[in-house]
Amino acid sequence: MSKTAGLIDVVLSPPEIDLLPKRDLAGCTAVAFDILRATSTMITALSNGAEGIWPVRTIEEAWALKKKHPEALLGGERHGERIEGFDLGNSPLEYGENVRTREIISTTTNGTIALRAVEHAALVFAGSLLNIGAIAAHLHAQLPGELLLVCAGTFREAALEDILAAGMLIDLLPGRPLTDSAETALALYQQNHSDLAAVLHRARNGRALLAKGREAEVDWCARNSVIALLAEMTREGCVRHKTV
Repeated sequence: MSKTAGLIDVVLSPPEIDLLPKRDLAGCTAVAFDILRATSTMITALSNGAEGIWPVRTIEEAWALKKKHPEALLGGERHGERIEGFDLGNSPLEYGENVRTREIISTTTNGTIALRAVEHAALVFAGSLLNIGAIAAHLHAQLPGELLLVCAGTFREAALEDILAAGMLIDLLPGRPLTDSAETALALYQQNHSDLAAVLHRARNGRALLAKGREAEVDWCARNSVIALLAEMTREGCVRHKTV
C-alpha cells in the first residue's frame, strides 16, 4: 500500500452521523453501510438494471421528489415495513426485473440518512457485503486519501452488521493508519470472519427479520462479494452504477 493512502475512520452510530454535515469531508471518500437492508437493496436494484436510486431523509421529501420524477418508483420503509402508498418496501428481494431501467426514490429509517449525511464528501459510495470486493479493489487501485466508513445503525443505536462490514473493508485494505473506531470494527470482523451469516442472524436487525419470517432476506444480504459493481452517489444526490 502506497504511503499516499490515508487514514481510515469509522462512524459507528447514528449520534455520530448527526455530526457529519458539519464535518469537513472535502478530501474524503465515504462509504455508507446499511447491511440490513438499505444499501444491500440499492446494490441489488442496480445489479438488476435500475437506473439510479435517490436517497432522501423523509417521506415528505420522497413525495416531493416524485413530483419532479413522476416515472420513478417509491421505495423504502418505516419500522421495517413498506410505507403506505409506496411501490416497494426495503427488501432486496423485491427489486428484480421490475426495477430495470427505472429510477427509485428511497427513504429508510437509517440508511438513506447516512448517505445524505456525507453527500458533501469528495466521493460517496453505497456499500454492502454483496459488493464489498469491488469496493475494496477500487479503493486499493485509486489510493484515496482519508476514508470514512459510515455505519448507518438501527434507530439511534449502532448495528452489529454494519460495523462488521466496515471491519471487513478495512481488512481488505491493509497497511493504512486506523482510528480507534476503525480498530474496533476490524477486530469485530476478524473475530467473526468465518461465518458472516451467523453474525447477521444474531444481530438485532437480523433477529427482527427472522421473527417476521424473512430469513431469505438476511441470507441474501450476508453473501460476500457476489455483485461486481460500485454504487456512487452523484453530486445531484442519485446513487448510480459506476463501472468498475
